[in-house]
Amino acid sequence: MTGVMQRWAALLTLAVTVGVVVPACRLQGQAVPPGLSAEGDIMIGGVFSIHRGTEERIHSYTYKPQAPSCFSLNYREFQFVQAMLFAIEEINNRTDLLPKVSLGYKIYDACGSILLAIQSAMALINGYEESVTDASCSRPAVVQAIIGESGSSRTIALSSVVGPFSLPLISHFATCACLSNRQKYPSFFRTIPSDYYQSRALVQLVKYFGWTWVGAVRSDNDYGNSGMATFIEGAEREGICIDYSVAVFRTDPREKILKAMEAIRKGTAKVIVAFVSLGDIFPLLQELALHNVTGIQWVGTESWITASNLVQKTEFKFLKGSLGFAVGTNKLEGLQEFLIKVHPKKEAGNALLKEFWETAFSCSFESSSNVVNTTFCTGYETLSDLKNSYTDVSDLRISSKIYAAVYAVAHALHNILEDNVGRSIINSSYGPQFRPLEPTFLMQVFAYLEKVNFTTKYGEQVSFDINGDPIARYELVNWHLTDAGTMTLKTVGLYDASLPSNKKFALDQGNIVWAGGQSQKPGSKCSESCPPGTRKAVQRGKPVCCYDCVPCADGTVSNATDSNDCIPCDLEFWSNEYRNRCILKTVEFLSFDETMAIVLIIFSVFGACITIIVAAVFFIHKDTPIVKANNSELSFLLLFSLTLCFLCSLTFIGRPSHWSCMLRHTAFGITFVLCISCVLGKTIVVLMAFRATLPGSNVMKWFGPSQQRLSVLVFTLIQVLICVLWLTLSPPFPNKNTKYYKDKIILECDVGSAVSFWAVLGYIGLLSALCFVLAFLARKLPDNFNEAKFITFSMLIFTAVWITFIPTYVSSPGKFTVAVEIFAILASTYGLLFCIFVPKCYIILLKPELNSRKSLMGKIPTKSL
Repeated sequence: MTGVMQRWAALLTLAVTVGVVVPACRLQGQAVPPGLSAEGDIMIGGVFSIHRGTEERIHSYTYKPQAPSCFSLNYREFQFVQAMLFAIEEINNRTDLLPKVSLGYKIYDACGSILLAIQSAMALINGYEESVTDASCSRPAVVQAIIGESGSSRTIALSSVVGPFSLPLISHFATCACLSNRQKYPSFFRTIPSDYYQSRALVQLVKYFGWTWVGAVRSDNDYGNSGMATFIEGAEREGICIDYSVAVFRTDPREKILKAMEAIRKGTAKVIVAFVSLGDIFPLLQELALHNVTGIQWVGTESWITASNLVQKTEFKFLKGSLGFAVGTNKLEGLQEFLIKVHPKKEAGNALLKEFWETAFSCSFESSSNVVNTTFCTGYETLSDLKNSYTDVSDLRISSKIYAAVYAVAHALHNILEDNVGRSIINSSYGPQFRPLEPTFLMQVFAYLEKVNFTTKYGEQVSFDINGDPIARYELVNWHLTDAGTMTLKTVGLYDASLPSNKKFALDQGNIVWAGGQSQKPGSKCSESCPPGTRKAVQRGKPVCCYDCVPCADGTVSNATDSNDCIPCDLEFWSNEYRNRCILKTVEFLSFDETMAIVLIIFSVFGACITIIVAAVFFIHKDTPIVKANNSELSFLLLFSLTLCFLCSLTFIGRPSHWSCMLRHTAFGITFVLCISCVLGKTIVVLMAFRATLPGSNVMKWFGPSQQRLSVLVFTLIQVLICVLWLTLSPPFPNKNTKYYKDKIILECDVGSAVSFWAVLGYIGLLSALCFVLAFLARKLPDNFNEAKFITFSMLIFTAVWITFIPTYVSSPGKFTVAVEIFAILASTYGLLFCIFVPKCYIILLKPELNSRKSLMGKIPTKSL
């Protein structure tokens, strides 16, 4: 259906532009004449909201409704109109641009109404006639481009109407990002950047200042809804949350404006992003001023942030410190003189100029008794004496965009005519070749506008991308209070969307005045920042910006403010006290400088010294009966092995290494087997000795000194073989154990092969059990000094120590495991030393009278264990 309508519109336009007479055609009505017009070779249309609104009427549908009446002249929009006429007059006076071709204009007033904007577009497409005839439906020349409108919603309506006819529409102030859609608005251009870039710039501005909790105020129209939607989308990606979002419109009832004001007053956000058009923000600001709502940092858009009628109002001083983006401004030389030359007498009968004059000077050209408190207009009033937004040329940001739009059309027309002349002109005049009514001319204007690229005499570059948008460049302006008590605008930053992302935003923060005239930047957060060592935990049912600060768990850290998560430390690291840094875990092992280790070393060295002393005593008294009777060779070998047992405990102290881990377990296993083998040999000797006293017994020849030495060697070699296999297949190695403690590393010797480890201990236990059994059997043999009794006692102590060692060893963590093992070695070694050798030393040193063969062989009552 849309395609059919477009073809029908094109055929209709073709018929009109080539002057085809359509028989049986009758105009059904007369289009509204333009508010301002002037004839020219090429016509340019203009649609502006010169009035702020229209009076609402209730239609009964019983008669043809009258045209809506407009009210409240808008000085700012009227200045925009004059800026367009100023640019046209300047072009017509130039000889290098469109020479011998004059530009005319037709300007319509949309009165802030979408309906009147559409009506204006139809009038500019079709033209108008002052008299209606049945002769034909011919119309005056259509315009070749339209400048307007200021509002996005009205511009959308305009573009929807003129788009199917490829009639270029160039807006100076419609910033809605939706207008960049070439599918919906194929002939739309603009000289002001799209709100897409402004919204992104606002997000970057809010993020730069660290505001994560903001209020959102928007116009309830396409401009506000689209711009705010883009801002909120970008804000959410940057972690910025919206406290509240309210929409206002200039025609809203006061109850709705009050509701929006109440949301602002009750909100906790100290920063408001206002994507509001100038007409819509006025009623809201008035209510805020009335209810004394202050202390808010306002961040605005180009629609209102530079409006002089806001800056000049003393009641809006609470806006001091406001920040916002505005398009660049230019000084249009001669515009001020052009503005004050406007006079109703120049166009006699023009109602718009007459109304402007009467409104500006609060007078009337009609001398009537019905007009009360109104002076008579003489026509000699001077516009230069006025101080309003019409005569104010201190900020021509938007007027310069109108100037650029008119020049864009002029350059496109100039290029069209220049190309046509270059192909077919005979003389230097464009006149003979000029055919603006040809159907293809509008298409040419559109095509050449897309390629236009020039720089105005004020240095502004004008060009359009594929969507009809210019390069987005903004100034960041700040409201300052002057010494005279008036507000003024100061540029404090720049934003250029064409630059790389790290260079788009430039800011002079030192010159910024904040809300209420403060020199310190206000904060706006739902929750205070979480310091390093904590993480953010979102409060249930609230935005992500509202959170509690939860300390990081043990072993995790956060080293930045407002961390979302705590980062686990590496395996060998642990969190410090403040949970903001990972530090190396304490490495724990039984070191030589620890008190516990020193005590164990003392006992170890002391035991070795005693053993050596005992050996010396035995060596001195080696020829005495008590030494000879107990097999002195095995006794010395046993004392040697006991010395090794005391000293091998020292290998368990100190930082574990590959060599120390292999040495400590193998040395322990071999020395203890040597020790038990000697004790076992002595036990067997005792049994054999008493067995040999029986008549006819020759058992001692089977277990003489050679056999005793061989038994000790064999028993020890078995343990050596086990240790060799252990070291070959899976030797002990130093291991960093992190299982027992989270905050420290236990440096221990891993046994490697558990089977080999328990095989070593098991073999020691087997020999100990065998020795204990044999000693127990020999405990009641007749002898004044029965060594089997003392061996039995020593084996009881040895067995008790190592049985209790196993569960203690398994359950003791870290260095205490090593201490328990050393204690077991020392305790069992001391048990063997004391039980076997102390009684003998007692006799040798203190009871020498008992150290005789007669005493040892004497018959005395024996005691059972």
